[in-house]
Amino acid sequence: MITLSHRGHAYESKSKLSFNPPTLGAYSTPAAQPLVSLKRSRRLPFLPVFILAGLVALISLLPLGFVIWVTIQTGWDTVVELVFRARVGELLINTVLLEVWTIPLSIILAVSLAWLTERTDLPGARIWAWLAVAPLAVPAFVHSYAWISLVPTLHGLPGGVLVSVLAYFPFLYLPVAAQLRRVDPAMEDVGSSLGLGPWRVFFRVLLPQLRFAICGGSLLIGLHLLAEYGLFVMIRFDTFATAIVDQFQSTFNGAAANMLAGVLVLCCAALLGLEALVRGNERYARVGSGSARPATKQRLGWLTLPCLLIPLITTALALGVPLCHARPMADCWRYIRMETGCDRYSVRLDACTGRCRCCARNNCRYPHGVAVRAGHGPFPAYS
Repeated sequence: MITLSHRGHAYESKSKLSFNPPTLGAYSTPAAQPLVSLKRSRRLPFLPVFILAGLVALISLLPLGFVIWVTIQTGWDTVVELVFRARVGELLINTVLLEVWTIPLSIILAVSLAWLTERTDLPGARIWAWLAVAPLAVPAFVHSYAWISLVPTLHGLPGGVLVSVLAYFPFLYLPVAAQLRRVDPAMEDVGSSLGLGPWRVFFRVLLPQLRFAICGGSLLIGLHLLAEYGLFVMIRFDTFATAIVDQFQSTFNGAAANMLAGVLVLCCAALLGLEALVRGNERYARVGSGSARPATKQRLGWLTLPCLLIPLITTALALGVPLCHARPMADCWRYIRMETGCDRYSVRLDACTGRCRCCARNNCRYPHGVAVRAGHGPFPAYS
């Protein structure tokens, strides 16, 4: 019995409701077939990508395989004699000191700049953020050439650390600034509500969340320091890269150079293991509904001017010095081409002797090169 009411009228109707449960045979199994084909179609496109990635990995491992093959051919006695010697120990100490000084200083500079540009009301923060990344456009050897032109006595470990920090700190600034934009400020509010001051909130709440970005950027800087050649050869600071090139220039494909390359590979592997150990397996995730609100900009107040000096001085040292010496460097090539009659492709700068040399010695007035030294004023002196 069903009763329907509409505008005061009542209606009654009788109907028989019947329900026939479907039998087992009513359900057809072919519906599962598209799932199998869909699963196969998802797997097939990844096979070419997997093969291509394997080929790229094999090609990238060819230098390592060459070093291992030469090591095996050299023999264990010769390997021990070439590796466990005073020269290798000196290079290892230089490399460790370079890493120990450069990476912490780069972390301090990059984190400070990232916090100022992302979390404070620093005037012109967007411009300073762009200028903090701009040193990546300047090659490292150009940084070193500009600095030795400005300060001819700059060499050794202090010079290498100074130029390395100015050339490579953007590798840390980029991930740290990106992580600061992603961090949920509610965690900092909780720390403040528990009685922590601003500095303790930064070191106990914010800085631990930047660990992954700091570890990744530090790894990039460390690997670049191990592989860099042009920067340190101009600063006259011996590393494994400079020593390997010297060995190959003296005896091409010599066993000594290959042993130094093997030690360098071990240093890279140790750096990768150290980064994985420091990074750990912990992960940070936001718990709760909704999206994180934008972080509130910290007011600098009377600290605005002192804080403004940090990006200003960094920009002047990392960009101003190379740009100011770009014109004298171009005039150097122009002068050498006019004096020697060589084209621009046959003139090179000998970083070890500081002389502009002509690679094509035919029809050259100065076959032994023209010396270039830092002079007074905006242009270098020639002789």
